[in-house]
Amino acid sequence: MEELIARLVANVGVDKGAAEKAVGIILDFLRKEGPPDKVQALIDRLPGAEALMQQAADAGGGMFAMGGIMGAGTKMMAAGLSMGQVQGVTKEVIAYTREKAGEDEIGEIVGAIPGLSQFI
Repeated sequence: MEELIARLVANVGVDKGAAEKAVGIILDFLRKEGPPDKVQALIDRLPGAEALMQQAADAGGGMFAMGGIMGAGTKMMAAGLSMGQVQGVTKEVIAYTREKAGEDEIGEIVGAIPGLSQFI
């Protein structure tokens, strides 16, 4: 995960802590919204992913937490990212996972989550 975090810091301009939170939020979102078997296979290929997801889950969303894409975006903005950074981080995370897991596998995950393709 260090490679991905470094890419986010360099390419999107977020600090390391915000990048770690954002990755955890995105992976947690994929786990909740995507096909369980495919998402778990992806997570298993990303050493350190479980720890970042656990940090995101522990942070919670407050009393007015919402789910889905909007909930993930709101959590990332609460972690200090601007709307542009949320989009940049999301695109970088998906690009990174494509490199690690392959286009077909990521395409199936993204295709199974309504509305996600318009954000990446």
